[in-house]
Amino acid sequence: MPQITNDWAPRLAPEYAKPYYKELYRFIHDEYASRIIYPPAQDIFNAFHLTPLSKVKVVIIGQDPYHEPGQAHGLSFSVKKGVEIPPSLQNIYKELHDDTGFVIPDHGDLTAWADQGVLLLNAVLTVRAHAAASHRGKGWEQFTDSVIRIVNDEDRPIVFMLWGGFARSKAPMLTNPKHLVLEAPHPSPLSVYRGFFGCRHFSKANQFLAENGVEPVDWQI
Repeated sequence: MPQITNDWAPRLAPEYAKPYYKELYRFIHDEYASRIIYPPAQDIFNAFHLTPLSKVKVVIIGQDPYHEPGQAHGLSFSVKKGVEIPPSLQNIYKELHDDTGFVIPDHGDLTAWADQGVLLLNAVLTVRAHAAASHRGKGWEQFTDSVIRIVNDEDRPIVFMLWGGFARSKAPMLTNPKHLVLEAPHPSPLSVYRGFFGCRHFSKANQFLAENGVEPVDWQI
């Protein structure tokens, strides 16, 4: 796995010495050596490379990477340009349009959000090809829970967007009163009409950031 070298490195260093992470490292190394795994190894930690801890202003928590060819590139909900936009991201775009007037693009690459301080964090960072959830329970959840706690400890206003039951289960970890925690159903076609549409998380996030002297996110990509 590629090394994280920015300001995340010293905060995450204690995790690397823990037994669970050593087992996870061996497992991931063996998986990439023997199977088709997504995202490409060099993209596993893209969320951290693109969004240094000091720049985080919004956190969007996903569950697993996409598991079909060419989709996953280390950012939750995002796919590279030229790849068909997945249904959940289509619904995110629809909500953005209704909420902010966002012009829906012809691609699903959310790198521009990451560059502005939106941490696009999946709870599990790798997956076997064509096998959803195949790397759950191997240690990634413990690692990314530590990431969430690190961000929670930041002494500045940050927005957490928790969509769906899995992401919302992280809410008890978010104890810092300086932060804004927004919860809604998942944007997947199965649940989007249960309250994701109309949640207005994107305008609420920017209003909160602006009120706290933080540059809002330009959601348009």
